[in-house]
Parts: sequence; C-alpha cells; structure tokens
Amino acid sequence: MKVLLLRFRLLMVFATAVFATSLFAQTLAPKLDIPQPSPTATLKQRVGLTDIEITYSRPGMKGRKIFGALEPFGEVWRAGANNATKVVFSTSVKIGGTEIPAGTYGLFAQLGEKEWTIILNKIAQQWGAYSYNPKDDVVRIPAKVQKLAEPVETFTIDINDIRDESATLALSWENTRVVVPFQVDVVGVVQPQIEAIMASDAAKKYYVPAAMFYLDHSLDLKKALAWMDAAIADQPKGYYLHYRKAKVQAALGDKPGAIATANQSIALAKGDAKNPASAEYIRLNQALLATLK
Repeated sequence: MKVLLLRFRLLMVFATAVFATSLFAQTLAPKLDIPQPSPTATLKQRVGLTDIEITYSRPGMKGRKIFGALEPFGEVWRAGANNATKVVFSTSVKIGGTEIPAGTYGLFAQLGEKEWTIILNKIAQQWGAYSYNPKDDVVRIPAKVQKLAEPVETFTIDINDIRDESATLALSWENTRVVVPFQVDVVGVVQPQIEAIMASDAAKKYYVPAAMFYLDHSLDLKKALAWMDAAIADQPKGYYLHYRKAKVQAALGDKPGAIATANQSIALAKGDAKNPASAEYIRLNQALLATLK
C-alpha cells in the first residue's frame, strides 16, 4: 500500500510539473523576427596570400544628412553601425608604411570635410566608438575625401584594385568615398619556396608556375627562361608553353628570340586545330608579336 501511495504521489508531481510548464509556455510571446535597421555584413577577400575578413553593420541614409550632421566632423566614427567594424588579417599587411601584424582589429574613422583619418585599433570588440581609446591605435592613415556624383544609400566597405601584392580598402556612403591602399608580402614568401623546390631532387617541379611568377614580379628572368626550356623539353608540342617562353624572352629584351618562339607557337597551335584552345593561343601570340615590331 505504501509503495502504491508513493507511486501515486510521484505521478501527481510529474503531472503538475507538465501542466505548469505547458501553461508557462502558452504565456510566452511567439518569436518576433523583424529586419535589422542596419544589417550585418561580412566581406571576405584574398589579396595575394592574405585572407581578409571584415564584419560590419550597414546603416542606410533613409533621407538623412549623414556626414557633418548625423556623423559630425571631428568625431571618431565606428565605420558602420552597432558594434565597431572588425577587420581580420591572416598575415601581416602594410598600411601607410606601417607594418600591421596578423590579427583582429577595430576599424574606425575620424571624419573631416576634406580628409578622414582611417584608424586600426587593437580593441576589436566594442560597441560603437563610445569606449574608443586612441592609446590602443595601431595605425592612423590620412585619406582624402572623394565626392561621388551619385549618392550611396547603404554604407559599403569594398576591397578593390586587387593585385598580387596590393589592393585598396574603400568606404562609401552618401556622396563620400574614402580609399586607403595597402600592401601584402608575396615575393618574400613565395620566392624562397620556389628556390627550394627548384634546387631539390623532386621528380616533378613547377617549371611553368615558377617561371610565370618570376616574370610577373620582375625577378631572375634568366632562371625563368631556363625553367620554360625545361617545361618545353617535357612537352615539345606544347604551344601554350612556347607562348610563355616568348613572353619571357620579350621581357629579357630578346626580340628575335621572342618572335621566333611566338611563330613556333602559332605553327604548333595550327597543327592542333581541333582543340578549341588553339585559336586562343594563336590570338595571344599574334598580340605578342604586334608588340615586338
């Protein structure tokens, strides 16, 4: 009897708990999902060998006067809305002549009518610029204000003008655009790797990528030519290889050699007419020859 009574009491406790939980759940408001006034965006871009990630909130003009009004001149701005804009570099970068170590930074801007100061700050996680402290600045870069013919409704951060070793960071809103160039190290990282691989006993070597890297970055072109010769020795009918060799010869100032190699590439490409790529290489060689007249 005592066992039955105990089971009954436990059952009543359980039923009461379930009822109370159900009643409490019914009193909660349903989930409310509404648009953010300044939606969060994440920009990811690789420049050279550096991965860059920028997380920021994008306010809109919404009929308001922005710079000099909503965002006063002379003040430090969070470069967006809500949390301060966050920038992550996977390797070191150079901005305004200053080497910035790999890491995470807060992006701010001190606003001016004709010039802004773009700021990278050590403290990446902070709300707005209310606790911003210039003592934590890593770099401050002056940037001229560019006036836009057409207004930009939504604040936008872009990375443009991308090259192997450089790009630009652009901030655009209302009728204002500010651009900051930056550099990354590629040659200092890649060249030692190439030299080590080419000096090794590896059976397969990266002749063409290595030669083109040296050509593109004005490194040792005699080495680049030797690597292209090695690649061609493995594939004598590779007209795409002859074209690249001709480019190296042209960069070395060997016009007769470049012309002969380009013509050889054209002849080989014509012999492979069934391959759609052959027509492209005929055009590329003809364009190269036009520069060698």
